[in-house]
Amino acid sequence: MSVTLKDIAREVGVSITTVSRALAGYDDVAEATRIKVKYTAENLGYVPNLTAQRLQKRRTDTLGFIIPTFGPRFSDPFFSEFIAGIGNEAADHNLDLLVSTHAPDTEGEQQAYLRATGGGWVDGLIVVRTREDDRRIKHLCRQNFPFVAFGRTSGSCDFPYVDEDGKNGMRQVVEHFIELGHRRIAFIAPPRGLMFGRYRMKGYFETMALHGLPVQPQWVVEGDMTQRGGADAVEQLLVLDPSPTAIIGGNDLMAIGAMNRIQQHGLEVGHDISVAGFDDIPLSAHSHPALTTVRQPIYQIGRKTCAMLIQLINGQAPDPAQVLLTPTLVVRASSGLGHERLSA
Repeated sequence: MSVTLKDIAREVGVSITTVSRALAGYDDVAEATRIKVKYTAENLGYVPNLTAQRLQKRRTDTLGFIIPTFGPRFSDPFFSEFIAGIGNEAADHNLDLLVSTHAPDTEGEQQAYLRATGGGWVDGLIVVRTREDDRRIKHLCRQNFPFVAFGRTSGSCDFPYVDEDGKNGMRQVVEHFIELGHRRIAFIAPPRGLMFGRYRMKGYFETMALHGLPVQPQWVVEGDMTQRGGADAVEQLLVLDPSPTAIIGGNDLMAIGAMNRIQQHGLEVGHDISVAGFDDIPLSAHSHPALTTVRQPIYQIGRKTCAMLIQLINGQAPDPAQVLLTPTLVVRASSGLGHERLSA
């Protein structure tokens, strides 16, 4: 039989209200009484009723994260790293994390956000893979619902976010290939509409132009962020004449898929064709060959966005409210000298 506040009150010789306020930490209870109540509660094995506490506070002590992915399962290590960061930060604050999956830009996803903001099942939301015209963020701003995003949008809504400077990261990897002697550099782009894809695309075109390297339209192929998508996209690049000597994947999974397909064609990655990715997921360091990529601290970003959301829920304004991180280039074996440099 579970121990109640009444049991503690009887043992200590005070009222149930005094016990309740002592356990809640109210300062109108004498320090000696508070210590005695807590000591008695521990000795009796009292376990607080979390549901009642949450109803009293009008909070759920739960954060929400709706993953924009197809199907009930997700295989992108990006999400695994990000969720680990969110979950660990939430746990440090004794909060729960509620995770669901919905395909992006669908009625199901829209309904999930409507339920989250109107159903009272979470105190705030974390939004990821923001879109240029993001209905999710427009809805959250209209409802004045607490949220923090990993990413920016092109809309007018001012909201708290953490983001990486994708344009800067792409500049680093393009210039790395140019320094190695590559001139025909292709790009497997993320799906249109994703804001981070827009910045990475812009970084690619601007850096090529800065170095006087015209981009052929057929050098830019869209992928779907998966290994299969990268493999299918690279097929369109391998048949070009002349074909690119270096290929940049819009994320690591597409780059790894491209490397696998290149090897199936009997070509050596890092010698015949160089490949780079973006994100530095754990798998990139253990691919064959190890993948040159642009590192963004996904786990730490998960923790940071969660910490900012907790501040918002507690009525505190994150400072700064908008964080832009500079990613770093990680050079590994998948990038080698360009043909012009090799023949010099």
